[in-house]
Amino acid sequence: MKVALYSSHKFEKDFLEMANGGKHSLVFLGPNLSLSTVRLAQGCDAVSIFVNDDASQPVLEELHEIGIRYVALRSTGYNHVNLRTASALQMRVARVQTYSPYAVAEHSVALMLALNRKLIKAHARVQQLNFSLDGLVGFDMHRKAAGIIGLGKIGKVVAQILHGFGCKILAYDPAPDRHFASRFHIRLTDIDTLCTQSEIVTLHVPLSEQTKYLINAERIEKMKKGTMLINTSRGALIHTKAVIQGLKSGKLGSLGIDVYEEEQGLFFEDHSEEILQDDVIARLMTFQNVLITSHQAFLTDTALQHIAQTTIYNLDCFVQGVVGINELTYTS
Repeated sequence: MKVALYSSHKFEKDFLEMANGGKHSLVFLGPNLSLSTVRLAQGCDAVSIFVNDDASQPVLEELHEIGIRYVALRSTGYNHVNLRTASALQMRVARVQTYSPYAVAEHSVALMLALNRKLIKAHARVQQLNFSLDGLVGFDMHRKAAGIIGLGKIGKVVAQILHGFGCKILAYDPAPDRHFASRFHIRLTDIDTLCTQSEIVTLHVPLSEQTKYLINAERIEKMKKGTMLINTSRGALIHTKAVIQGLKSGKLGSLGIDVYEEEQGLFFEDHSEEILQDDVIARLMTFQNVLITSHQAFLTDTALQHIAQTTIYNLDCFVQGVVGINELTYTS
């Protein structure tokens, strides 16, 4: 099978080639998938796409027109894929259900620790031979109330780490694992109560119509003054402009994000020689209590290996006509 891999990056190429073992003809493409780049897949049977590629109705229709019948995601989330259109076109779609919940969970906690102990600021000072400790006071994580929104694979690992720190853990999940919650002394509650009572709020849910802007001005207003907010899931789970107001008012004491709602065309690329056009993220970058990473929470060798292996497995299933365990189906 000949496969066009959109949004391909140097960091993943070796893992994909190793997992492939020469079975499929892989065409690595740098650009994102969009209406303007569809034709780059001409002559291929399948495309493989990443988190910021566009697999909306018009794009899928164009792909179908040039002979693409399979879409292999190199991500867990599939909010960028119009499954209804794919189903109508009889295009098969598969994702990477899981790669390493530890990678994302550990990065989430790393953001918490770096913000709390002001590690970026401290490092910058030392580089300038400033060894003063003024302005670097943090807090003990022990006994702090940490609210986890989403108690799936990643949320559970976050809970285990924070339990090890001695945090008081609150969690919301629409279908919680009550045995797990009991084992780690997690108090299950609703989102609003969690926002009201937590000193750290961390998000671990997929993006959908129901979860878009889960953290908005109303919920930020309910939070304790100085609350830390962490998002390593999807950018649009938080209303960025409302978060900026929360930072300005002091309602939010700090913010750590690995995702951004307008990250398409910005993250995963080098813009160091350009003028930043996004005024919202430019404003976020002016806050000393904001830490931004560019969608790298997943970026460990273990995760990349699993993503590559699962992607090739999904392509194998397409070729063999087998419905694999990662295949997505549209349900109305």
